[in-house]
Amino acid sequence: MKKILSALFVTMLIVGSMASSVFADNHSDMAMVRVLHASPDAPEVDVYVNGNAVVEGASFKASTDYLELPAGEHTVEIYAAGTKGEKEPVISQNLTVKAGMAYTVAAINTLENLELKVVEDSMNITEGMTKVRVGHLSPDAPTVDVGVVGGDALFSGATFPMVTDYKELDAGTYDLEIRTEDGTQVMDLSGTSLEENTVYSVFAVGMADNLDVLMLKDYTLMPNDMPQTGMGGASTNATSYLPMLAGVAVLGAGALLLFRRRTQQ
Repeated sequence: MKKILSALFVTMLIVGSMASSVFADNHSDMAMVRVLHASPDAPEVDVYVNGNAVVEGASFKASTDYLELPAGEHTVEIYAAGTKGEKEPVISQNLTVKAGMAYTVAAINTLENLELKVVEDSMNITEGMTKVRVGHLSPDAPTVDVGVVGGDALFSGATFPMVTDYKELDAGTYDLEIRTEDGTQVMDLSGTSLEENTVYSVFAVGMADNLDVLMLKDYTLMPNDMPQTGMGGASTNATSYLPMLAGVAVLGAGALLLFRRRTQQ
């Protein structure tokens, strides 16, 4: 009897501690960071955080997925690809990130004036809606508005290197345009699809005579998601551990039943 109960008790302690550990591991002390190469005349680059390579050989208009970083201060260094150890970084800057927040870190401007633009990204959305913001990252482009073709502006007076606040909209397909303040169309964005439950950042990049648009998804609300603070993920779901815990309960019941049968014989 003592052996059976002892084994059962130890098993339950082990499984219980495993479950507690997993439940507690919700990355609450982490931030999310993605990197964007938005300098039109810069070569391919390597990006290092605290001396460790996180991006290698990134070319203009390349962006990473979100990377996890512990909350706090970090040193971000950007080198021309393959030159670490041979040359000084073209950018070296401290970056402070907060737990539960998400950020875009963009290398912007021309190579001669290369700099980092750091903006906070939104990781929440009203269910059924869409949310979008615009970033003017073209070094020589004039002040612009973004709006419906021939209609009202959704974003007004965007200048380099401004990133607007988010605007929540009905999901759907929009005929948009980038235009100067006098109404001259700079770029036709007709047929822009904005999906429901999704947050977007739309960045205008390149030089004024060769403008391009990058449309990045900041966050998508998945069915049955329970978003964590700013992380865009789902909270640890206790139901995924029910089969394991149920198995422990069955094991315990079986052991007790076996013990009773033996004592009754």
